[in-house]
Amino acid sequence: MARGKQSKVRKIDADPVHASVMVTKLINRSMYDGKRSVAATEVYRALEIISEKSGENGVEVFEKALNNIRPVMEVRPRRIGGAAYQVPMSVRGRRQDSLAIRWLIESARARSNSEYHTYAEKIAAELLDAVKNEGGAMRKRAEVEKVAEANKAFAHFRW
Repeated sequence: MARGKQSKVRKIDADPVHASVMVTKLINRSMYDGKRSVAATEVYRALEIISEKSGENGVEVFEKALNNIRPVMEVRPRRIGGAAYQVPMSVRGRRQDSLAIRWLIESARARSNSEYHTYAEKIAAELLDAVKNEGGAMRKRAEVEKVAEANKAFAHFRW
């Protein structure tokens, strides 16, 4: 049973350059200290780098990479009789997007500064790796889904 009121889902406007809501979400998650214009510049530069390297539209490559990163199953803790079980559950659509973008940004930021000089280069490299089913974000997804698979025995505790 849910506690309190459900929070309202805010409508996010598509970004003005590519008319994509997912690009807006990437910009918003990339932002530090409310500096949106800096984050937007870096994300747009990353999409240009992807276009140059792959020869495809940067936004299309970004969408393909996100589709690869999105998790299908995850574990959620559930208390039953004083014990907490890790119960595997399917991931809702909005949460899939949120997790995929979060993992993408974490993996991009974790890349070494010696190899990639700017944040745009790091995001571009992570996206190009994700399209090839490689990179840190894909490792994170595999790890989460492996844990869900390992806890399949507790699937009957789903609510």
